[in-house]
Amino acid sequence: MNVSHEDATEERGTAGQPAGERVLIVEDDHATREGLAELVQTWGFQTEEAADGDEGLRKVTSFRPAIIVSDLIMPRSGGMELLRALKDQLSDITLILLTAQGTVETAVEAIKEGAYDYLNKPVDPQRLRILLRKAVERQETLREVRHLRRQLREAGTFGRIVGNSPSIRSIYRVIEQAAPTLASVLISGESGTGKELIAQTVHELSPRSSFPFVAINCAAIPETLLESEIFGHEKGAFTGAHDRRTGVFELAHRGTIFLDEIAEMVPGTQVKLLRVLQERTFRRLGGRQEQTVDVRIIAATNVNPMEAVRTGKLREDLFYRLNVFAIELPPLRDRKEDIPLLAHHFLTEFNARNGKAVRAVDQDAQYLLAHYPFPGNIRELRNVMERATILADGDFIEPKHLPPTLVAKGEETLPTVTFSPGTTVDEAERRLIVLTLDHTRNNKTRAAEILGISLKTLHNKLNRMREQFGERRRDAAEKRG
Repeated sequence: MNVSHEDATEERGTAGQPAGERVLIVEDDHATREGLAELVQTWGFQTEEAADGDEGLRKVTSFRPAIIVSDLIMPRSGGMELLRALKDQLSDITLILLTAQGTVETAVEAIKEGAYDYLNKPVDPQRLRILLRKAVERQETLREVRHLRRQLREAGTFGRIVGNSPSIRSIYRVIEQAAPTLASVLISGESGTGKELIAQTVHELSPRSSFPFVAINCAAIPETLLESEIFGHEKGAFTGAHDRRTGVFELAHRGTIFLDEIAEMVPGTQVKLLRVLQERTFRRLGGRQEQTVDVRIIAATNVNPMEAVRTGKLREDLFYRLNVFAIELPPLRDRKEDIPLLAHHFLTEFNARNGKAVRAVDQDAQYLLAHYPFPGNIRELRNVMERATILADGDFIEPKHLPPTLVAKGEETLPTVTFSPGTTVDEAERRLIVLTLDHTRNNKTRAAEILGISLKTLHNKLNRMREQFGERRRDAAEKRG
């Protein structure tokens, strides 16, 4: 493979503004390596060269490139070895592989391991220029991700996603890995867990963020119209097609398509979708002309994807094509530690929207929120908080501002105490105080209110209980002695 001086000269006029990023060229063929370096320099990049993966690794330390263009197969150590050696640095470095005929499968595997993309040899200069431009955009994305990491540490948020639980943090890590790439993403989770928000975040953190994000719910559109919605149609393609219609693939060109409830798409349309993903071309219904399209697909389903494949609702080949990055969203009941953060986030949102100044959710209302299973997940919590913010007439959201069904369900979960004949008054009182303190999470002021006694009386009773406990321990010790 050689890149001629003529290629470089031809590209020099269309290179646009210099990018300024550092590019390391790793290639064992001397002429190819020099030709690539000269070409890339004409586009405003700084370059350094290495003859194999081992030398490339040393140059990474000294040259500190933002982008690496590396041959996949080299006599000593090649692109895969370099990729694996840099695995921990791929959040800061963009790696593009060069591959000869017959090694495309290896290149695709490398993308799954963290490489950005690959180019076939001989290198098409125009295609290389486009990839380098996208790599520069990716570097901007990575800088934004680093900013979001700081935001997460400080405020428990990641962009527009709110949460700090271990399960949601693991999803942040997948988003960080997936967003800067071209790969498809498959999101699964119950209804209301925030699948579209995850898809929007992946799009907003990707180099495609300045282009359209187009969402379509496959379950909400009649089966007879879904194909037209996705691919568009020509005038007269079917009864009622009075005009040409643009489908979401054309609308989302260079951007992202979010296909919600992908398992509800009929098998015939799934086959056509798979073809578009593979060929990057499609035809409108009733059309003859092939349309070329550049889109990223993010799909979602509220059923287990493997179960959908097993039952025939989702084609196996389409599943594997979409499932490059898999994100499984937990239900809200499995990330209850995030409920206070989410509630505060929604409170802030609805204060601003409704001109309110509610300060917080009080302890009793927090208890009810924490012990409610939220079958509607985050969507249900958001609706609850909108209602409560509107109804609150003071500084705090109280249980009376929550929906009656939520309060009733929360009361069902409150602990109860039963007494059998022979229980002394002192023992009954002790158990009742302990239970009430547990219910209020040791808030003695609130416990005293519930018990109908003063705070001072509660402290006196607690002191007496501690003294009695100490006396019993001394008596037991004396008996053992």
